Amino acid sequence: MFDGDAERQEELPPRGGRSTRSRTLIITAAVLVVLFLVLTGFSSFWTERLWFKSTGFGSVFQTLLWTRVGLFLVFGGVMAAVVALNLALAYRARPMLLSGGDANLARYRDAVSPVTGWLFGGISALMGIFAGASAAGKWREYSLWRHATPFGSTDPYFNRDAGFYVFELPWWHYVTDFVMALAVIGLLAAALVHYLYGGIRLSVPRDRISGAAQVHLSALLGVFVLAKGADYWLDRFDLVTGSGSLFTGMGYTDEQAVLPAKEILAGVALICAVLFFLNIWRRTWLLPSMGIALLALSAILLGLIVPGVVQQFQVRPNVPDKEGDYIAANIEATRAAYGLDEIEVSPYTREPDPKNADLEALDAITSSVPLLDPKVVSPTFEVQQQVRGYYSVSNVLDVDRYNIDGKDRALVLGVRELEQSGLRAEARNWSNLHTVYTHGNGVIAAYANQRPIDDETQSGTIQWAEGQEISQSALTDLSPDGYESRVYYGERSPSYSIVGKSSDDGNDVELDLPKGVRDDENQTTTYDGDGGVPIGGLFNKLIYALKFGEPNLLLSGRVNGNSKILYDREPRTMVEKVAPWLTVDSDPYPAVIDGKIQWILDGYTVTDRYPLSQRESLETMTDDSLAQDNGFQTLPTDEINYMRNAVKATVDAYDGTVKIYAWDEDDPILQAWSEVFPGIVQPKSDIPDSLMEHLRYPDDLFKVQRYQFARYHVTDAKDWYEDNNRWEVPKDPRTKDLLQPPYRLFTEGADGSSNYSLTSVYVPYRRQKLASFVNVDSDATSDTYGKISVLELPDELTDGPEAISNEISSDEDVRSEVFSFSQGNVTPVYGNLLTLPVESGLMYVQPLYAQRSDTDASFPILRFVLVSYGGRVGIGTSLREAIADVLGVAATDPTPTPDPDPDPGQTDPEPSGSVNDQIRSLLAQAEAKFEAADQAQANGNTVGWARLMEEGRDLITRAVALADERDSQAATGN
Repeated sequence: MFDGDAERQEELPPRGGRSTRSRTLIITAAVLVVLFLVLTGFSSFWTERLWFKSTGFGSVFQTLLWTRVGLFLVFGGVMAAVVALNLALAYRARPMLLSGGDANLARYRDAVSPVTGWLFGGISALMGIFAGASAAGKWREYSLWRHATPFGSTDPYFNRDAGFYVFELPWWHYVTDFVMALAVIGLLAAALVHYLYGGIRLSVPRDRISGAAQVHLSALLGVFVLAKGADYWLDRFDLVTGSGSLFTGMGYTDEQAVLPAKEILAGVALICAVLFFLNIWRRTWLLPSMGIALLALSAILLGLIVPGVVQQFQVRPNVPDKEGDYIAANIEATRAAYGLDEIEVSPYTREPDPKNADLEALDAITSSVPLLDPKVVSPTFEVQQQVRGYYSVSNVLDVDRYNIDGKDRALVLGVRELEQSGLRAEARNWSNLHTVYTHGNGVIAAYANQRPIDDETQSGTIQWAEGQEISQSALTDLSPDGYESRVYYGERSPSYSIVGKSSDDGNDVELDLPKGVRDDENQTTTYDGDGGVPIGGLFNKLIYALKFGEPNLLLSGRVNGNSKILYDREPRTMVEKVAPWLTVDSDPYPAVIDGKIQWILDGYTVTDRYPLSQRESLETMTDDSLAQDNGFQTLPTDEINYMRNAVKATVDAYDGTVKIYAWDEDDPILQAWSEVFPGIVQPKSDIPDSLMEHLRYPDDLFKVQRYQFARYHVTDAKDWYEDNNRWEVPKDPRTKDLLQPPYRLFTEGADGSSNYSLTSVYVPYRRQKLASFVNVDSDATSDTYGKISVLELPDELTDGPEAISNEISSDEDVRSEVFSFSQGNVTPVYGNLLTLPVESGLMYVQPLYAQRSDTDASFPILRFVLVSYGGRVGIGTSLREAIADVLGVAATDPTPTPDPDPDPGQTDPEPSGSVNDQIRSLLAQAEAKFEAADQAQANGNTVGWARLMEEGRDLITRAVALADERDSQAATGN
């Protein structure tokens, strides 16, 4: 039996074999995980480098890289060296002979002794990595400190230039905090080693700390307290940028109690540091302990109790008297920091006289009033100009102006961008998504005032300036050879696209949408722009496959030697990457310039460190009913108290070329960053005239100024505190919960000229009466560009937008018309309520759209224009008719309306041409049917209404069927 047991034991694997294999598997898995993380990190780093190189901003990547690496090495090295030094000193100072002691500590010492050097080195390196990573994140503070530029204005309390607070103070705070961190981590490391090796013994009644440990710890504590004293001294300067309950900046309590407390605490900390340093020789903890107790007591008494008493018993009962001078300083600084000190306020009459007004004069003044709401008409652009389901425009369209036939015209426009979600599910494979559907095509534009190119007659339908038809070519005709319509860089571009064909005579595979008449065959093209990163080589294929987690980048034949990969191509993202110190406006807008589609963006320099200026959330100040996801890149917080439109930037929609031009060349923050990244920002004089014509006053800057001026138009400290003349931006009547956005209008200048302006209104705080009308000259070619004017009403008797909206919707004539066409699955959609100065008063204009709710292919159609002027409400199918209704006169040229009861026997023309032409023709016929049906219903012709509705729905059904068939063929390549 025993022999058999022996044989079986010999057959068993050696003891520990299973655990050895498990350990090997764990080590292998760990190595693979580490290798994967390293490769992933390297791919992200290397592809970022290639992206910057491909855009021509490789110097930005290098500057960022070496600045971060330098900070990492210096601060990480200092931290590692200090930790290593303290560990080594504590180890060398260990007692040689230990009597008694903790047995557990002895076991720990025995375990650590063989690897002491490695352990100390690992701890030091780990602390160095943490410190270096933290320092690398401070590259902004370091760069600005290195290139500090004076603002030319000083604060009244410390007489320091504003540049000290913006550029220098943040960096000195970090250095001070770093020194304290050095002392604390060094202290903890030294104390741990001293404790482990018997330099600190808590279990004995006497001599708990050895002499060497006492010297060591005293020195470190002295360094920490000394750094804390420096921190107290720097905290004094933070009082001019700190946020109080009433305003930002120095207050009475700050100057009378907190400031002296900081100075006293700095002195006490200095004394404590001296006592700790003296303890190196005296070897007694009595005096340092007393010093620390004094510092703690002083911090509580002077830092908390005394300021609280002063605030409660001196300031609160007498706020206007105590805080008056400080409020005045805050007002002055805020107006300077946000550019409010140049705003002109002038009185304005509120008493228009409709009885004596002239229709022709009012018609001429209001001829440019925009009736197309950029948010409401987006579905109309989709249905009438998007001939395929995988193209789309923004939910909120843009507004720009063009000189067409010698006259400035405001256009509502959007880029026809790729919308891959519009593809059928079975067509969303890797090849289609990343090599076939790669780009959008063209600009869609309509005249904002709904008048055709002659700008004379008013129309009841959208007047296209640029569209898919050859006749819709107002923007194309501005360039001798048209414009490059392919859009590879846009707001809705795919995550990445592979472009380029295998050879010069190879097949084009990228789906395109040329303008005009086409056959039913798919049109294809190949990108040949300078943008993009070559991905033909194996190495680049591999790192991009790792970056995007996509093996097809290695395996697909579509990725060849001529291929490029396009990614990170949203215009705002691109500008934020190549100029990482900018805060970019939330609304890039397209413009056709010199034969190209250019995205135009405004870049801001912001800070939250401008002395005494009011701090507020940037997102809060810019939020309104048209604001989309802002995503502002403001660091370290969303709050700012200084803002300048420092640069104008462009991104070429075809090849992704980014150009950044200085705009506010006197801005000190721009000057500092221009030294950090030399050559990145081109001078203002290099802006081409063709681009200058499309530059405009930025929306977000105006919103910020509008927000702050609502309170800071009051310059008297007493009135400001009493809040008796505070304004606010009214709520949008269409949303109720969000603010009304500013609107771009042509307004009449003081000399009678037409100015392209950005406009808004104010109402008294929590009231629905009108307080003032504000506008800024938005024409960059004008000598008065950026001049903000406020027309202040003499009293609060004029209704504001919310009250006017209620008045309009309650008017009997309006209610009757709305009721008549809102029957039969038609929904009224109110457009934006515009306010504009007209002769001796203010006129409100609001478009009213109708949209069917019984079909997916419906879109808003302008049916009426509503006007409020001089206390009267008018309605008409055109603005002229609505004004005439207000004046009580006849409009001599009413807008033609569809025949309300066409001949039942009349047949519609059969659509011809390509599939896309047939779809457009069917949709146009359907629109005409629905308009005629609405008119028939208004005339009481129920039978005609029912018949026209049925015919319109049949036309929509036919158009949808054709579109589905076309998309199916496109997806399968037939």
